[in-house]
Amino acid sequence: MFVRYRVTGAAVLWVFALTALFFVAASAAFADGIEPGLWKITALTKSEGTVSPPHESAKCLTADETRDLATTFSPIPRTINSECAPIERTLDGAHLNWHLVCKGQLNVELTGAFNFDSAHHYTATVRTHANMAGQTIDSLDLLEGQWMSACQ
Repeated sequence: MFVRYRVTGAAVLWVFALTALFFVAASAAFADGIEPGLWKITALTKSEGTVSPPHESAKCLTADETRDLATTFSPIPRTINSECAPIERTLDGAHLNWHLVCKGQLNVELTGAFNFDSAHHYTATVRTHANMAGQTIDSLDLLEGQWMSACQ
């Protein structure tokens, strides 16, 4: 229960952790068969007038994971004290768009747009709009995925 109606540092970290979870799940796939293997993901976050330094991560995708683009790149809602509507998503050729809204103690709206321009490369933007106790946080994440090698 909140005694004060303000966004705490923990709430801000929770929003960014939720967003980061979606990026880890979104590693790489392509409607016509993106390469399974080791992918390097570079993320840049812009939030509240601040730009973070680029953050790199890596994920090894199996052939099974690369067969279902929409599932691999869509967020999986895992919220506490909030309920999420079913995700809206469209896959049109090499473009995946999704939209997720969760309401409750923390209201979050996520919008993702992925462009798979080759079997070894993609770019994406993910917008997050979060509101808790009257405080709003907006962020924009720019992602780039690059195939590196086969998984070890």
